[in-house]
Amino acid sequence: MITTPAARSADPALRLRLAPPGLLPRRLNGAWWPRSYDLLTELPQLLAALPRAWGHIAGVTVHGGAWAASPGRMFVCNQVVRLRKSVAGHAPDTVVLLAPGHGRWDLLVVPPDTGEAAAEPLMAAVAGGRTGSE
Repeated sequence: MITTPAARSADPALRLRLAPPGLLPRRLNGAWWPRSYDLLTELPQLLAALPRAWGHIAGVTVHGGAWAASPGRMFVCNQVVRLRKSVAGHAPDTVVLLAPGHGRWDLLVVPPDTGEAAAEPLMAAVAGGRTGSE
């Protein structure tokens, strides 16, 4: 198991937009624009920024073809997180977050090399026009 620290304030701002909570289920709950495909670097920042209402994220599934090698589990933000890589082609651009007893959240992953002019409108559209990681 790999232990990683919580996100530090010296890290660049997290690029995350979450859709407002609603009564209807959504295919995407927000958009995340990581700075790399290194899950060990990017995941701690993401998990630290999620709403407390989402609960303890115990499982993360990413598309295996895009992300750098990852262990089966890691200790992030004082919690054990199981990491899975999917080889299914139906959602290569998403990350799935699972919190037992709370639910599942799917985030669109904007490729790290995407320019700001293309990424920002996409993230805002997925999040219903929101501009922050609220």
